[in-house]
Amino acid sequence: MALTPSTMLPLGEVLPAFQLPVVSGSLIGAAASATLSNSELPAQPLLVMLICAHCPFVKHVEPELSRIAEHYGPEVTLLAVSSNSLITHPQDGPEGLRHQAEQREWRFPYLLDEQQNLAKALKGACTPEFYLFSPDHAGLQTLRYRGQLDGSRPGNDVQLDGRDLRKALDAVLNGQPVSKEQQPSVGCNIKWHPGQEPPWFRAPA
Repeated sequence: MALTPSTMLPLGEVLPAFQLPVVSGSLIGAAASATLSNSELPAQPLLVMLICAHCPFVKHVEPELSRIAEHYGPEVTLLAVSSNSLITHPQDGPEGLRHQAEQREWRFPYLLDEQQNLAKALKGACTPEFYLFSPDHAGLQTLRYRGQLDGSRPGNDVQLDGRDLRKALDAVLNGQPVSKEQQPSVGCNIKWHPGQEPPWFRAPA
């Protein structure tokens, strides 16, 4: 396990285009489908969560992800995305992700980014990592927040309450600007396909 911070994608970036397999869940009010693309998303705030099944940092925040989904679900589209290499970490394949979602009773779409294109477009670095987008005046999903859920980490005794992400979600939903004082998430490094690591990847010491 390598402790890795977010790269902090610049605010204002537009959501990258994608079309990915759905391993569990579906959009609210929509029928289950085999794939999901950015063009199918409703015109409302969007929370993209880079997570996976095996990471201890993800396991630590799973209860709060469930609470956020329950609280914000109708007004915010939630997407979980796993981008870890199945070459090195097959436990993050469809079966593992479905089991994780079933255990937590997650109903939001869980996407498999097997080619790692979405994670690279977002300059993802760690799990968990959070990206909050909302439509701009032209209807484009633009980045308002990226970084940590809150300051809680496994073993640090900080309350797990999602305070940082919740403040950003509340601001977006109330039509207010999101504070630019945003802290990077910290977690396990994304497991890139061997030999295909992005330029910002730092190999574990």
